[in-house]
Amino acid sequence: MDFESSRWIWDGVYYHPHLLGGIMVTATLLGLSTSYFGGIGGSGFPYLLPDLKLFHKKRHEKKRVRVYMDGCFDLMHYGHANALRQARELGDELVVGVVSDEEIVDNKGPPVLSMEERLALVSGLKWVDEVIAAAPYAITEEFMNRLFYEHNIDYIIHGDDPCLLPDGTDAYALAKKVGRYKQIKRTEGVSSTDIVGRILSAYGDAKDSKDSGPSIQSDADHVTKTSTDKNDANGGHISHFLPTSRRIVQFSNGKGPGPNARVVYIDGAFDLFHAGHVEILRNARQQGDFLLVGIYGDQTVSELRGARFPLMNLHERSLSVLACRYVDEVIMGAPLVISKDVVTTFNISLVVHGSVSERNSFLDGKADPYEVPRSMGIFRMLESPKAITTTSVAQRIVANHEVYVKRNAKKKASENKYYSEKKYIAGD
Repeated sequence: MDFESSRWIWDGVYYHPHLLGGIMVTATLLGLSTSYFGGIGGSGFPYLLPDLKLFHKKRHEKKRVRVYMDGCFDLMHYGHANALRQARELGDELVVGVVSDEEIVDNKGPPVLSMEERLALVSGLKWVDEVIAAAPYAITEEFMNRLFYEHNIDYIIHGDDPCLLPDGTDAYALAKKVGRYKQIKRTEGVSSTDIVGRILSAYGDAKDSKDSGPSIQSDADHVTKTSTDKNDANGGHISHFLPTSRRIVQFSNGKGPGPNARVVYIDGAFDLFHAGHVEILRNARQQGDFLLVGIYGDQTVSELRGARFPLMNLHERSLSVLACRYVDEVIMGAPLVISKDVVTTFNISLVVHGSVSERNSFLDGKADPYEVPRSMGIFRMLESPKAITTTSVAQRIVANHEVYVKRNAKKKASENKYYSEKKYIAGD
């Protein structure tokens, strides 16, 4: 009996498993009776075994669910990462569409990051399996069919916050209509609009920033304006970020290095996580078996860069780094100076540092924070693949100050409306 001709039998057994017991008992009795009566047809039961194997194989095979989520992913942050993490949990494989620069301009205004930079950021996330470049902003019928039939997508995912086209219609209306839409919970506390507001606030007026750089204020004033102040004179923001231990666990790999693992250590502020960070972390991970990332505390970053920094606080920066597929573990609030005790405690085999960074404090008359690993012969300078820094990204916004102020005013109004009308949504 070949498999095709007997498929109807095994499909019946698959959907009605109680039949299997009866079939097995009957087959066994037949085997016993035929052998008892002279072996007539005694070989019939063994021939069933190959089909049984196919049955078991078919029963255990499960279709892999592929889900799709799109976005601009401009000024990538932990909110984007958490959205993609949630989307990945709704399926077995996550395909991400990155909206083209042209469609972002038409629907939201000019993006801060280029398509290449946004692709690097999205591809660097641990939950992303595939990326579609230059995806459309709206899910058209043509593109939806491409997703279903070319990319084998089962469901299209979006957050609970509305995504409206310029004409006021729902960008995901078609996916909802055909019943292939699923919703996730929006991550509170951050958005690209919010980050642009932080940058504009930190750098002050565009004209002044060209001459004097970031404004310097007291640490207390910095903390207030980046967390709770509702009336920032520089057009600041209200932070809704409330860190929880569960969120850190969700982002963490939850595994330590093996007993013989080569642990590589890299440290920094990792403020306003960008494509340059992704590439240097990829490079660092290639130097060993386990990548440990030290993230400076807020006070350390403020001492290095000024009282209005970091733009993202320690918990926010830690989540962004943890979301990167090349990172195994982070030290939150890592010391600026790497001591022998740190090397011993974490069994560090190699300490690395990128050639491009915001500030190399050991180059401007201060103590070398890498003196100990240098003396131990375990320090290595890595060539940074991209010459991008937090400052260079921020300066793109400052250079187009008026454009982003207008864009933020429009987006901020919709965000304020969202928060004023927000209702509790289970999940996440």
